[in-house]
Amino acid sequence: MDNCYILLYQGDSAITPTQAYRQLSKAADMVEVKSVGNHTCRKTFGYWFYKQTKDVAKLQSILNHSKPDVTLRYIGITAEEIESDLADFKL
Repeated sequence: MDNCYILLYQGDSAITPTQAYRQLSKAADMVEVKSVGNHTCRKTFGYWFYKQTKDVAKLQSILNHSKPDVTLRYIGITAEEIESDLADFKL
């Protein structure tokens, strides 16, 4: 999948980060959600990718992070959540 964009501008080119921020902010204001920005989408993707796959190494590569703990902290996964997942794990 080469250059698959979610938000397009005039045809098949990507919108700028500033345009994306404006659109996200406008949509957030419409539903009374605060503190939404471009990184919100990136973090949300990372969180749900991890929740579905549990593949922190792949997510680390996708997000271009230097270490797995940076990735987990970035997406908001805590030690308690990891311990809970381990407690629920069954073979």
